[in-house]
Amino acid sequence: MIVADTNLIAYLALPSPYTDAAERRYLSDPKWCVPLLWRSEFRNVLALYLRKRLINFDQALTIQHEMEPLFQGREYEVPSLDVLTLAGQSRCSAYDCEFVALAHGLKCRLVTMDRKLVDAFPDTAELLIETRDT
Repeated sequence: MIVADTNLIAYLALPSPYTDAAERRYLSDPKWCVPLLWRSEFRNVLALYLRKRLINFDQALTIQHEMEPLFQGREYEVPSLDVLTLAGQSRCSAYDCEFVALAHGLKCRLVTMDRKLVDAFPDTAELLIETRDT
């Protein structure tokens, strides 16, 4: 079981350089948990793809509807105290800290491609894959 951040979910749902890695991670451990916030953040990703004309409206709706069942029974409300505490202890947004707080609460890892999260919370967050700075 892992907590998946919205970027990881997007990599699973939409073509990207990290899609293969996201698919492998999902196949090896399909119990992905998420804060309720993921829905809004993922809709925002889809809206960006719409604006850039990478997908059309019907595709966006289909992708959203395909992703929602993957987390059925594993969507969680996260206590504000936990989120704000983590945000106050780091330079991360409250949005990002929702995922960290959930991972803390479930006693599992947060998988992300956000280096800032991994640097701020190395005991909780891990990168989907290591990348080289060029």
